Amino acid sequence: MKILVVDDEIKLVKGIKFNLENEGYQVDTGSDGEAAVTAARAGGYDLIILDVMMPRLGGLEACMRIREFSTVPIIMLTARDEDTDKIMGFEYGADDYITKPFNILEMKARIRALLRRSVIASPPPGSEEIRLGHIALYPEERRAARFDEHVELTAKEFDLMELLARNPGRVYSRDSLLNIVWGRDYLGDVRTVDVHIRRLREKLELNPAKPELIMTKWSVGYYAKPRPAGEQ
Repeated sequence: MKILVVDDEIKLVKGIKFNLENEGYQVDTGSDGEAAVTAARAGGYDLIILDVMMPRLGGLEACMRIREFSTVPIIMLTARDEDTDKIMGFEYGADDYITKPFNILEMKARIRALLRRSVIASPPPGSEEIRLGHIALYPEERRAARFDEHVELTAKEFDLMELLARNPGRVYSRDSLLNIVWGRDYLGDVRTVDVHIRRLREKLELNPAKPELIMTKWSVGYYAKPRPAGEQ
């Protein structure tokens, strides 16, 4: 597995690189957001770690630019434990958030959790299609379409949408979605689910303010609207 670590704190980067390489990962490094985007565009990374505050281009802006062409899992690093910063990170396309100072064992656990969910198993013959209204999901290819036009989803967005689409009408609490999609070892809070649902609606619904497919059951959770009787 190949990981890109970008932070302007050189000693921190060296420490992360040393520890991850001892785990068997191949690690490249950088010190600013522009370098992160350039390296990510070249491709080949299984995961990217970005500091929020960096010269030339901040981590949030770099994350947003990377999301324009890649769904690679991204972990953001920040020196501030502010909920608004974390929510903004998720809005920009981050998959996880770690506050400095952190325990390297926690970072390794977060990395393993993200990588487990981003690895695509060898698909069986054929191409499964899951339909939900004007949305189509192709799990074997990790591909989504809206009115047959390709839509770029991050790994977590796809996993979340697939779960809901496979089980239309079933209401999932935020805690359940965190456990199923992010895993029991995920240390984030339930607002992560709300952010991802909002991004899915923005990408897939005709009118995100009045969703017709990804529904909310107030005080309970979220569900995919069941297909009308007789609809294939």
